[in-house]
Amino acid sequence: MKVRMWGVRGSIPSPGKHTQEFGGNTTCIEVRTDNGHLIIIDAGTGIFPLAQSLLSSLPIDVSLFITHTHWDHIQGLPFFTPIFIPGNRLSIYGAQDIISGQGIEQAMDTQMQYSYFPVREAELKAALDYRTVNTGDPITIEDAMVTGTILNHPVINMGYRVDCNGKSVFFTGDHEPYSNIYSPADDGYVEYQRVVNERQNQVDSAMRNVDVLIADCSYTVDEYQEKIGWGHGSFDHSIEMADRVGAKTLICTHHEPTRSDEKLREVFSEALARHPRTEGSAEIVLAYEGLELEL
Repeated sequence: MKVRMWGVRGSIPSPGKHTQEFGGNTTCIEVRTDNGHLIIIDAGTGIFPLAQSLLSSLPIDVSLFITHTHWDHIQGLPFFTPIFIPGNRLSIYGAQDIISGQGIEQAMDTQMQYSYFPVREAELKAALDYRTVNTGDPITIEDAMVTGTILNHPVINMGYRVDCNGKSVFFTGDHEPYSNIYSPADDGYVEYQRVVNERQNQVDSAMRNVDVLIADCSYTVDEYQEKIGWGHGSFDHSIEMADRVGAKTLICTHHEPTRSDEKLREVFSEALARHPRTEGSAEIVLAYEGLELEL
């Protein structure tokens, strides 16, 4: 199984001279199974350069998994060039919207209305297929299995684990560590802590012993204190999570859009210094566009 990062920024694309080293495109991850089937996780602006790399190998059959429908994870989808070309097939997977009761097709239909984009979904030439992901239910994709798990974000966010012939990769999408909203002296503290522990155990179980954990590391420790409830983690949170679940490698991604390459290296080094590696600890890597791993 091969993994390639095409977009590693969060919230908004951040092009410019200060982000050239790590990249300014928003989230998009390519996963190639052992038999060559293409799985894409999220459709941020990074999906556009991925699309250009595919044009020499058409027609294609793609399985696209959307973690959640915030703009930085879907804004590149209308620019995924193969959807305009007959003969291509795109299966789009995502969670059901608990407010509208509709599946992932709602996001595609909405963002390709004339109010937002000059080409409607009905005018696309590729074959599109929408499928709803239920947490914990494995989905067989050729020689791989993909399992979604709900994580902690202001909108339903599916983290995805891809297993293929004994190797595995998990991407969190956007995820904030679960925490108790009550003080220990409050009446609701004990019951809410039970819920927190239950949810955390579910997430840990889904990630357990994964070969590669790709995780939301948007903030520093200090930044996080001012953004609790925004639905994002910190470098420290993700390092602790990787070690707790026994991940072999942690890829830190979803970089804060205002952080320059220089500052990104600086805060990453500071986080590593707070979490020195020992034998058996996860290897920690800072994500950049073009990063490739072979499992």
